Amino acid sequence: MEGVGPDPAVAAVRLAVRRTLREVEPGDLVLVACSGGADSLALAGALAFEAARSGHRAGGITVDHGLQEGSAERAADVVRTMAGLGLEPVEAVRVVVGESGGPEAAAREARYVALADAAARYRATAVLLGHTLDDQAETVLLGLARGSGARSLAGMATAAGRYRRPLLDLDRDLIRRACLAMGLAPWDDPHNADPAFARARIRRDVLPVLEKELGPGMAAALARTARMLRDDADALDAWAERALREAATPTDPHGVSALRVDVLSGLPRAVRTRVLRRAAIAAGSPPGTLAAVHVDAVDALVTAWRGQSHVDLPGHVRAWRRYEKLLFGPSETSQASRTDRAGRE
Repeated sequence: MEGVGPDPAVAAVRLAVRRTLREVEPGDLVLVACSGGADSLALAGALAFEAARSGHRAGGITVDHGLQEGSAERAADVVRTMAGLGLEPVEAVRVVVGESGGPEAAAREARYVALADAAARYRATAVLLGHTLDDQAETVLLGLARGSGARSLAGMATAAGRYRRPLLDLDRDLIRRACLAMGLAPWDDPHNADPAFARARIRRDVLPVLEKELGPGMAAALARTARMLRDDADALDAWAERALREAATPTDPHGVSALRVDVLSGLPRAVRTRVLRRAAIAAGSPPGTLAAVHVDAVDALVTAWRGQSHVDLPGHVRAWRRYEKLLFGPSETSQASRTDRAGRE
């Protein structure tokens, strides 16, 4: 019938993509990461529709993790679907998933490496990801289970570098309706329902129980909490950066950096621990293994100083206090290793 607009679900997804494209210059290339699932497939369809009207170039990438039988054939199907939508360039990228951090983390790491490489090769300004409001809620609950801080509980950002998440305020059911209304046939990844994965257990068991016991709208409430925590975490991080610059003194020739204790002690704990974490990472401590217990031990050198000894941190980094300064440098193990190597050369 003339004058009848698109399905409301389709209109909502297109509007979300349209808003994201306003942040990108017309003529620039925008890629969509498409697994073939309902969320990313709807996103691909909306991008193809909106880019044709906004003057942007639009393409698509699907990542084949090689973890399931027939994955190469499914990736080829996704490429054909994206090309049928009018996306160009389109490509399937095969990756090798490692084991570090568990299967979910390893697959995610491989996926983002592949997307970053594709964006660089095609000189794409932005890469669109199909994460939804439900994904955000699951991320918050995963952060709670890990006992993480505000930054982890803040969930995923709508924009981070080249990555954009246009659908983060839309729920999974609406997006699936949009996908079907576009005439697209999504693939349901069995891993999304596999209880071996923590996110799948939250999706299948935890969120439904919360909805039943505490009332509907739990996913939306968790997503709102993530937005508020992200604002708080951004503000605290900015404060910590300023405080780090104020507290820092020049690094000595031996690679030892120092922070003024008088500056550190005057900071709120939430800011001070952020400063200490940054200083430890800058000294060489790997962020993936530097835990809250390590930062707390360093904080005690500032707030509970009783002449105690040093604190050894991951990455052969040591923190200690001397002359009203908190010092970060190589541990004795690291120093001995370098001396031994020098002696052999």
